[in-house]
Amino acid sequence: MRQPLIVGNWKMHGSRESVAELLTSLVTGSTGESADVAVCPTYVHLAQAVSLCANSPIAVGAQDCSHLATGARTGEVAAPMIADVGCEWVILGHSERRAYHGESDEAIAAKLTAAAEAGLKPILCVGETREEREADKAEDVVALQLSGALRSQPDLKGLVVAYEPVWAIGTGLTASPEQAQAMHAFIRDELAALGVDAVNTRLLYGGSVKAGNAAELFAQPDIDGALVGGAALVAAEFQAIVDAAT
Repeated sequence: MRQPLIVGNWKMHGSRESVAELLTSLVTGSTGESADVAVCPTYVHLAQAVSLCANSPIAVGAQDCSHLATGARTGEVAAPMIADVGCEWVILGHSERRAYHGESDEAIAAKLTAAAEAGLKPILCVGETREEREADKAEDVVALQLSGALRSQPDLKGLVVAYEPVWAIGTGLTASPEQAQAMHAFIRDELAALGVDAVNTRLLYGGSVKAGNAAELFAQPDIDGALVGGAALVAAEFQAIVDAAT
């Protein structure tokens, strides 16, 4: 039985004050006993988040990492540094990194290797644009993203895959439960073909997940949780999503 996982991707939001307020509320409230929970703030708030979440069920992760462990790479943050500060997770291959930073599948594969070597559990993001879906290329795009990142490393410890249709991220649009389930089932089949332990790999849905649609999404057999964007910045909303998974 796969344990549900709810991850909050805070993106480029937050201040020391807002981080303290949000995490204090989440830590003191019920986070659910049958779901794993993690938050991914900006780099500058990681140490604060780790401190606030200490001795609680909430884990902390980063939103990206370098493919290098050290070196002359101004502005980059290495996976061992993220682990050293107390993080357990790292998001890799998010569509915003692919679109705004030109990240290729090859680069993402290298980051997955670096994360695994540092002992971090990677959350690999995949998903298609609206144009690709309307052209009936959604499965082709996702299959290429998966194979590009995982073909040479099917045994990544703790791997999680998050399906985030680009057209649903931050737009208020959400794939229907049927659309989401169909893609998650496809992803599980593709993982198996790549040699990944697909039965035990957790698959998350991301894309305008909120309290009002979470339960219906989580009822699907291949959806094991969510990578939550905007709703993760509101304690009551995020808690409601966690509760829907328990």
